[in-house]
Order: sequence, then structure tokens, then C-alpha cells
Amino acid sequence: MKVVIAIDSFKGSMSSMEAGNAAKEGVLRAMPEAEVVVKPLADGGEGTTDALIEGMKGERVELSVKGPYGEPVEAHYGYIRKDRLSVMEMAQAAGITISERKDPMAATTYGVGEMILHALDQGCRSFIIGIGGSATNDGGVGMLKALGVKFLDAQGQDCGEGGAALSRVSTIDVSGLDLRIAESEIRVACDVENPLCGEQGATYIYGPQKGVTEDMKKCLDEAMAHYADVTAQALGKDLRETSGAGAAGGLGFALISYLGAKLVPGIELIMEATGLEAEMKNGDIAITGEGRLDLQTAMGKAPVGVARLAKKYGLITMAFAGSVTKEAGKCNEAGIDAFFPILRGVCTLSEAMEGENARANMTATVEQAVRLLEAAMA
Repeated sequence: MKVVIAIDSFKGSMSSMEAGNAAKEGVLRAMPEAEVVVKPLADGGEGTTDALIEGMKGERVELSVKGPYGEPVEAHYGYIRKDRLSVMEMAQAAGITISERKDPMAATTYGVGEMILHALDQGCRSFIIGIGGSATNDGGVGMLKALGVKFLDAQGQDCGEGGAALSRVSTIDVSGLDLRIAESEIRVACDVENPLCGEQGATYIYGPQKGVTEDMKKCLDEAMAHYADVTAQALGKDLRETSGAGAAGGLGFALISYLGAKLVPGIELIMEATGLEAEMKNGDIAITGEGRLDLQTAMGKAPVGVARLAKKYGLITMAFAGSVTKEAGKCNEAGIDAFFPILRGVCTLSEAMEGENARANMTATVEQAVRLLEAAMA
């Protein structure tokens, strides 16, 4: 019997691998002879880097970069040396939680480019980049400047940073773009389908949470379109309508246009990177889960991604969670055969989330579920 485990983190309680290994212990208590494989799970958002560092035995690389307003911030990314792979989150350098300030005309992705440069210097030639949670609406101009692209105004001077730079772009010089980019594979975890411009684009849909006011929307969106026009002239291609181009304030557009990146749904990208599908091919049972199973889970979050992959190969799929909502029944329709809350008694939230308690509850609940399944299969 082969059991494949991929559980998302229980935020504030268990990391992905801690949850997975606790589940593994439960499986082996019920079926000591089982082959059990544990893989990290994330969806490309917050925590993805740390999950893959732990799950893929990578190194944590720390560095100081420019934050969204030019301030120094301490960031980190993951380096999986054997694969020359870097895993990073743009929010480390340009995230909306870094500063209380919300000024889309000034916020820059420059630090994201610095992270990529640093990883290139370490020897990385494969990248996984999560682009959720940005504070920026600069079309990725800051990132590209850090990588050697020049954005010049009508007088031949640097255009500056942030959304304010977009309307001033007159000429784009890509001759200085780091040559190592052409040698690299860049995959971007992106679950956003918005184009770059227009009422469904970066500025109108995501700008307000970053400080874009009603009065700013039209002029900033027009500036983004102008930037896209000049980009098309410089590169000979126009990708502004590509699904996901509007992600992270247009960073998606910069990544696909200038760096040749591929935008991939987050859970698909992570499952591919960890080799989860290869383990599923000869598996019998899949175990997944997350902190709370609810309607959003059923609409395509990480556990459902695991379930869909498991169904492709005929595995029975069970999910475990700290809590489940009334709407969690939809998860059954999405491919999860059965799900279980791991709480085993009345307790406070802080008691439930304490790491040792959570791991013990996971182990005990998985053990009993697997015992039942084994008896039914006998």
C-alpha cells in the first residue's frame, strides 16, 4: 500500500512538512508496512518559499534589498542547489504588508529584481516566483531596471520609480538586460487572470487596495497602456491582454514580456516542482488538507489540486483540517472522498493551534481514518 501525503500549512500551527509528517506517523501506526511519501504543499502565495525550502531540502538565502519605497528590507529566498532552482516571493521585497504607506505612484518592484540578480549570482538558472500580495502598480518597471533595462523619458533621463514613471516612458533600452536571464527558466505562480489594462486590469481591480483612488484610476491606467505601447515598440510583441498580465500591479506583464516567464496556476506549479504527480502514478491513497476546509477550498485551493491529481490516477483521497465549515461538503464534489476535522475535544483556539497539540491531533485522527479505510478494503 502506497500513501502519498501533501498537506498545506496550518498557519500559526504547523508547516506543510510538519503536518505531512504528523499524518505519516498516523498512517504507519495503522499500516506499519505502508510506503509513505510526504511532499510539501503550497499554492504560490505566502509561505510557499519556506514550504519548498523545508520540503525540498533547500537553503534559505537572506539578503537586504530595496523595499517598495526604497527603504532597506530584509528578504529571503530558497535555493535548491541540486536543481539550480530559486524559489522566491515578490512580497518579500515589494509586499503590501512591508509598509503602512500606500502610494502606488511611488511603490516600486526594484527589490524583486535585486532578489533575482542575487539568485543568478548564486548560480540559479531556474526560478519559481510567487507574485501575490504586492504593494506596487509599476508594471514591473522597477524589477526590470534592477536587471539592467533602461526606461528613459523624452530628455533621455531615467523615468524614476513607481506608477509615476509609466507616463514618462519614451524609450526603452533592453541592451543591458542581464544576459543570464536568457539562460534561465522562470515560472511564475499566478492565479490571477486579469489583463494589464482596462476596467478588468491591474489598476482598476487591484489598485484600490494599494492606494489608488477613484480620481487616479483613469490616468494611471492610461499611463500603464502607454508603457505597454512603448514596450511593444521595443520588443516587437504586445502581451498586455495575456491572462495574468495584470497580476501584482503589472509585474506579470513585465515577467512574460521581458524575461520570457511562464505564468502557471500556483498549485499546479508547486505540484510539478515537487514531483508529486510521479509519486501519485503508483499510489493507493492520497492525504491532503489545510487549516480550514471551506467553500474556497472547493473552488480550487491546494487540497483540491491534490485531489484532482489523485483522481487522475485513481487514488482514494482524504483531507484533514483544523476546522471545517458547513460549505466544506462541496469539497466532496471537487474530488475529496472524505474529510475530517482533527480536533478531538473541546479546547480554546490557542490550545488547538499549539504546535505539539496540532501534530498529535493530526496523527491520531489520520490513524483512525486509515484504520477504517484499511478495514473497508480488507
